[in-house]
Amino acid sequence: MEYIKNYIEQHRERFLDELFGLIRIPSISSISDHKPDMLRAAEYWKKSLLEAGCDRAEVIPSQGNPVVFGEKVIDPALPTVLVYGHYDVMPVDPIELWKSPPFEPEVRDGRIYARGADDDKGQAFMHAKAFELMVRTNTLPTNVKFMIEGEEEVGSPNLPAWLDQHRDMLKADVILVSDTSLLGWDKPSITTGLRGLAYMEVEVTGPNKDLHSGLFGGAVANPANVLAKLIATLKDENERVTIPGFYDDVLELSAEERAEMAKAPFDVEAYKRSLEIGEISGETGYSTLERTGIRPSLDVNGIWGGYTGEGAKTVLPSKASAKISMRLVPNQDHHKIARLFEEHFLRIAPPTVKVKVTALHGGQGYVSPIDIPAYRAAARAVETTFGKRPIPVRSGGSIPIISTFEEKLGLKSILMGFGLESDAIHSPNENFPLDNFYRGIETIPYFYTYFLEYMQA
Repeated sequence: MEYIKNYIEQHRERFLDELFGLIRIPSISSISDHKPDMLRAAEYWKKSLLEAGCDRAEVIPSQGNPVVFGEKVIDPALPTVLVYGHYDVMPVDPIELWKSPPFEPEVRDGRIYARGADDDKGQAFMHAKAFELMVRTNTLPTNVKFMIEGEEEVGSPNLPAWLDQHRDMLKADVILVSDTSLLGWDKPSITTGLRGLAYMEVEVTGPNKDLHSGLFGGAVANPANVLAKLIATLKDENERVTIPGFYDDVLELSAEERAEMAKAPFDVEAYKRSLEIGEISGETGYSTLERTGIRPSLDVNGIWGGYTGEGAKTVLPSKASAKISMRLVPNQDHHKIARLFEEHFLRIAPPTVKVKVTALHGGQGYVSPIDIPAYRAAARAVETTFGKRPIPVRSGGSIPIISTFEEKLGLKSILMGFGLESDAIHSPNENFPLDNFYRGIETIPYFYTYFLEYMQA
């Protein structure tokens, strides 16, 4: 299939220019001021899919941001691959830590630096360009549909209802997703599991206004102090979550399964060096890979209250707040965990403050089988371009909508991602190696070829 490399080489600069056009749209779904940018990004995707060769593409409204749908049906009797991606991105704060403007992509040292370079504009756009390659070279072996949404980074709250409304339009044999990472360039992998998510916000209120910390300090409960104490009790000395019932539904892996998982290459010293930390941390009795793959976790994602500006302002704040995420493993229900969290947090709060708990969004975990035609096709495709058989791994991240796809559409998802741990997704200076971008475009056509072969076997 030398034509694949030849086509990529001939069009590599155009591919990059078109991706940069998408990246330049600041489509931040969590900030309402960017609502017009969401529509701009959706229209850009529609145009890109039509130019790539879709028979039709449209921007379809939802109760939130619109969903882009495109398709090319070459023969109704052939299998159909449904490609899923998202055009929304995370906020860019703290902006001062970026070395270049987050929405003005810049190539440095072989990497694209920009918000969305990896997650998920760069990775999703690989599929549009691989699709174009197959159409233009008359080698597309199956039907293809695209579903590109604009709310993944806020938990896809409106996509389940949209799926119900468009179930017939979305009929397919498998969902193909590139929104995950490889273990490394020399250690290719395919993600076979995702953790679920329960994302909470807590607000602690004390006095009815900010107070002078000298006149009132020591006599009135400080909401910031109380919040810090409450959060500190959410884990014990072994880094286990203390919420009653939190572990009730956690599936424990057997010793044999853990031994198989331990075969995945992992250099803990290199891991610490890359993060510039002195030592690793986590639940006692589990390895780093197990802590991020098969065990649940709880983390503070943001905390604020009182005066945080330059210089001093001696106040006892009226309010203090935090955002807290809990990553869940398969069999843990995010609705149940959110309820247990709220009940526990209200129960442990002292009477000196008022507490409000809000569940912001969540999703179930997901495990992909490795014995189905689509996984076998993905593994063979990766092996073809990387020269090594990919390792099946469970990711610590979450894509909440993936489990919903199976529930609503009855389809399995294959998570064939091409990112790297070093890509700093969700962080300042997010990036995506050029080699990974082009290698993804090269690998995806092989998936289609092998998928048809296995489906017809």
